[in-house]
Amino acid sequence: MAQQLSFDLPAHTALGREDFFVSPANSQAVAAISAPHWPGNKLVLSGPAGSGKTHLAHVWAAQTGGRIVAATALTPEAVPTLAQGPVAIEDVPEIAGDAQAQDALFHLHNLALAEGRALLLTGRGAPRFWGLTLPDLTSRIEGANHAALSAPDDALLGAVLAKLFDDRQLSPGPEVITYLVRRLERSFDAAARAVARLDRAALAERRGITRSLAAAVVEGMAPAPEQRHD
Repeated sequence: MAQQLSFDLPAHTALGREDFFVSPANSQAVAAISAPHWPGNKLVLSGPAGSGKTHLAHVWAAQTGGRIVAATALTPEAVPTLAQGPVAIEDVPEIAGDAQAQDALFHLHNLALAEGRALLLTGRGAPRFWGLTLPDLTSRIEGANHAALSAPDDALLGAVLAKLFDDRQLSPGPEVITYLVRRLERSFDAAARAVARLDRAALAERRGITRSLAAAVVEGMAPAPEQRHD
């Protein structure tokens, strides 16, 4: 079969509250992010890649009028303005080797809380594993209330796959979702990689996304035997 050129176009990601599927794997984090007040006016939201941290941050920002800033984009000059309203700083572990960014986050933490503003911090894993080198910042983050997103259960993984396909304007049959849930590693990263590969393969081969295509594409992504759910 002749192949056509494929282009890895960015998917449009839906980030509304109605687009977030709640399951036992994330219900506690959803409840924490939705609470009207946080202890100390701050919250740490952690989870593996693709687990919904950014999605929940956008839900929170929409509810509160807050701003979202990548930790790597945080500068000392921006701190006074950011501290005037609710603010989410994403991917805090990414500044583990950046002393200036850590110092800016420390001052933002202090100023925002002094102004009575809510502060949301996100990252992979528990804060004690974030590798931050500024002791005062580390102690304040580790002292914050912590909500963790867990690895997905079957229901959540299926919903995530359906959303990832929908973000790319793809509509595979339910048998494809069921197959992927049974065969993929229990991670959001694996789900995202599988959907991206299937999108490229379907476009290159000029065919729909079927169970047989899914089997061919994810063959090299099969999890270890103890992780399979046959």
